[in-house]
Amino acid sequence: MLKKYFADLHIHIGGGSDGSPVKITASRKLNFPNILKEAAFKKGLNIIGIIDCASPVVLNDIDKMLAAGEMRELSSGGILYQDQLLVLPGAEIESREKNGGQVHYLAFFPKIKQIKNFSTTMDNYITNITLSSQAASLTGKELLKIIEYHGGIMIPAHIFTPHKSFYGRAFSNYREVFTEAEWDKIPAIELGLSADTLMADLLPELGSKTFLSNSDAHSLPKIAREYNIMELESLDFESVLKALKRESGNRISKNYGLNPELGKYHRTYCEKCDTIFSGPEAVLDCPECDSDKIITGVKDRILEIAENKVPQHPEHRPDYIYQVPLLDIPGIGKKTAAKLFENCGTEMDVIHNLSQAELKDCMSSRIFQKIKKARQHDFDFKSGGGGTYGQVIF
Repeated sequence: MLKKYFADLHIHIGGGSDGSPVKITASRKLNFPNILKEAAFKKGLNIIGIIDCASPVVLNDIDKMLAAGEMRELSSGGILYQDQLLVLPGAEIESREKNGGQVHYLAFFPKIKQIKNFSTTMDNYITNITLSSQAASLTGKELLKIIEYHGGIMIPAHIFTPHKSFYGRAFSNYREVFTEAEWDKIPAIELGLSADTLMADLLPELGSKTFLSNSDAHSLPKIAREYNIMELESLDFESVLKALKRESGNRISKNYGLNPELGKYHRTYCEKCDTIFSGPEAVLDCPECDSDKIITGVKDRILEIAENKVPQHPEHRPDYIYQVPLLDIPGIGKKTAAKLFENCGTEMDVIHNLSQAELKDCMSSRIFQKIKKARQHDFDFKSGGGGTYGQVIF
């Protein structure tokens, strides 16, 4: 019998538990043990992908927690923490494509031994294997072979963003880098914060892919700002892989994410005019000053390369539901969120699981009205662009 699980498969590590740096742009509080506690006990997630596990600093933390009995490796793949949170050990690798493009790819492995061997191999192609998301002197095609050799799967990350992504910074279609057989080995793609299903399904070549909505968290509070509901036969790597491939009934049944207008690269931005553009057409050059100092928006890039004028959703495509994380709701800060976690449960409880009556009992009427509006999607947006997030407006 299938069971539903909340999953966020793109979480960074800022540093080791000893303070050693891993992801330079991420919070040092974002270490392996802290992530597990935050995800399980505050966010209410059931499955997480930690994508800096190829760093020896992180592998050392994993070994310590396993030796202490705080978590255990599963024979069917993955690591189980406190018998309630499945951890998928992964890596994010930055490629150097032959056309000069730069792409971030996620890799996940069933076994710790496999990602350790992958780390050893990648040390030959990366300047400092300890640090996260560094450029590898490899193309996506070469990286796919290495990941497959070590028993892992590869997923293109935040595929439309203007910096270091598959469509945003490198290719207009998969045939520019992969054969059809190679493309078929990639079970899923990650949409990124500035895109949704309506936008991605303008590209017919993505029809066979499972869509993931993940947080790309660089701090503890940002975990689960986007997530998925997976329906699995068991809580292990093997079932997650089946869900990505849509096998034996295992599947992703819902994507929860920010409205793309809230993403910081949703629309084109001109640095000279300090303007974020809007409208139904792609903006690829600044219409105000003709400056080439623009950051092309995700929506604009998709409109530029899309073959379809309207999205064509395959039958397997789940609903994409616009979700506002607690900390993005105006008037809810870290202190208020902490009180909610103490009195009401996890973030998934507040957003999904508790009834309105239960919510009223565990929070003030002022906060209840805000949560109610967020649940009912009773709000507007101010679009983001050029590296600035959009805003939720009640």
